[in-house]
Amino acid sequence: MIQLLYIAIFSEMGLILTLVFRSPLRKFVIMGLDRVKRGRGPVVVTTVSATIVVLFFSNVYTIVNIQNRKMEAGALNPTDEILMAMNLLQASLLGFMIFLALMIDRLHHYIRELRLLRKAMEAAKKQNRGFEDGKNVEGKGLGEEVETLRSKVKWLESEYEAKAKEAEAAEAKAEALRKQSEGSLLQYDHLLEDNQSLRNQLESIDQNLSQSGGKKTM
Repeated sequence: MIQLLYIAIFSEMGLILTLVFRSPLRKFVIMGLDRVKRGRGPVVVTTVSATIVVLFFSNVYTIVNIQNRKMEAGALNPTDEILMAMNLLQASLLGFMIFLALMIDRLHHYIRELRLLRKAMEAAKKQNRGFEDGKNVEGKGLGEEVETLRSKVKWLESEYEAKAKEAEAAEAKAEALRKQSEGSLLQYDHLLEDNQSLRNQLESIDQNLSQSGGKKTM
């Protein structure tokens, strides 16, 4: 029994050292513990743990009984002394084995949590990189769109300048035609006045001729 306890304790100490320090065996130990905690593994572990705890309290109970007999008798016989030493050693080894088992369980739990946190951090970093890459791509797309809009604005400005020049030329032509039409109207007015004066002169000449012809007939 004591040899088995020593083997179990040294095995647990080896597992703890493997979990604490990085080594090629660490990955396999973690995988083995993961499998132990899946399926029927927890049932087996619970059964073994319960058996060890029962043995521990049984040894403690035996030690208490021997102590009570010592207090009643005042001294222990050699058999009780041997039983006391054996039970005390077994209880100590069982308690130390339970303590090491709890340490292995907690170390495995924290290592697994650390692995999950690392995976979450890596996923967050990848997501952040993807977001930054998308942002850079979007920024490049916006830059290209801005350049396109700038070129369109420049083209519209040039078109506006060309249209403005055409409008100014058309206004100049319209002003020239307006001035030309005003000159033509003035000339037409002068011609009308000259025509009217010529008519008046012709009428006066006709009247003079008619008056002179009437005098001759008399």
